[in-house]
Amino acid sequence: MSRAFLVVMDSVGIGGAPDADRFFNGEVPDTGANTVGHIARACADGRAEQGRSGPLCLPNLDALGLGAAVHLASGEAAPGLGAATPVGLWGAASEVSRGKDTPSGHWELAGLPVPWEWHYFPDTLPAFPADLTQAVAQAAGTQGILGNCHASGTEILARLGAEHLRSGWPICYTSADSVFQIAAHEEAFGLERLLTLCRDIAPTLHAMKVGRVIARPFVGDAETGFTRTGNRHDYAITPPGKVLTDWVQDAGGRVHAVGKIGDIFSMQGIDDVVKGPDADLMAHLGRLVDTAEEGSLSFANFVEFDSLYGHRRDISGYARALEVFDAAIGPILRRLRPGDLMILTADHGNDPSWSGTDHTRERVPVLGAGRGAGAIGQAGFTDVAASIADHLGLETHGPGQSFL
Repeated sequence: MSRAFLVVMDSVGIGGAPDADRFFNGEVPDTGANTVGHIARACADGRAEQGRSGPLCLPNLDALGLGAAVHLASGEAAPGLGAATPVGLWGAASEVSRGKDTPSGHWELAGLPVPWEWHYFPDTLPAFPADLTQAVAQAAGTQGILGNCHASGTEILARLGAEHLRSGWPICYTSADSVFQIAAHEEAFGLERLLTLCRDIAPTLHAMKVGRVIARPFVGDAETGFTRTGNRHDYAITPPGKVLTDWVQDAGGRVHAVGKIGDIFSMQGIDDVVKGPDADLMAHLGRLVDTAEEGSLSFANFVEFDSLYGHRRDISGYARALEVFDAAIGPILRRLRPGDLMILTADHGNDPSWSGTDHTRERVPVLGAGRGAGAIGQAGFTDVAASIADHLGLETHGPGQSFL
């Protein structure tokens, strides 16, 4: 028997997507976006000195083959990442789903490309159709909603938080992703009331092929400012077919979710889930490496690269987060047992040097520890699921091919 660990470094893309010209940040195509490559270049040039300094330092990821994967994906060198002979499996993966969002990337990594076009709300005022806003207000028990626009979460709280406290109306907004977000004060509006509202309205949004309804609770007041809490909850469309998590369970294995994996897959094929900030999730991943059962899959997402630094176009912050992750994953990699496989990859890019605030269409790294070393070349996202199934001795479903 064996164990598998699938670790998604959210938005850690490596450039080179062959269809990047069909995806945009505003009017700017994603052609040339390269999250890791451009961060490494900024660090080498002294343009990422806030909270850190010098060339990008990722000895554990680079030893597995991250620098080699960046060059394979994009043809570009990543300064500071140049391990001559990687000690892990390494390659680059391309996505076929027609989105550069979280569900698309994760579903495809789990063996199921998205079979439809997601619905995106227009960047207009208002952003939402009248029948939808009426349905949300009715479900909330209010006379209307606030927002009704594209916005960043922090900006819209600063702008509408006080009005929300005065009126009691939920703040509804979207982004370039296929999402409908509802922000409300945990105490004045009520956390359970917010979660119930999102859960009740989610089927309406899912019928429109909107990928996620996201509850965004916050606290604070106009005088001290408003702050989002850690009680976010995503109500995602259920995958329209079986995915890797189901394959493991169907064979009698257990599936442990770390981070927002449970939300992304609507708990499909998942036995238990642990949430929290990335530092806590890393500690839990370490515990799973020490304790997970034979035949199990531990599926983790580390989101803060994306949520705290990518969308905010914070190169120094993103570089710092990569270095913290690398330092923490090193001891965990060294505790893998004989017969284990850990794959580190990503779901899309979010180049903090790029125009706009949206994700960027990129290839992603595929780094493997525990099954020897060598180049796997250009792969597909679905090959990740097929390889884990191969490692665990499972029947393979879907279009992927094992690279083991």
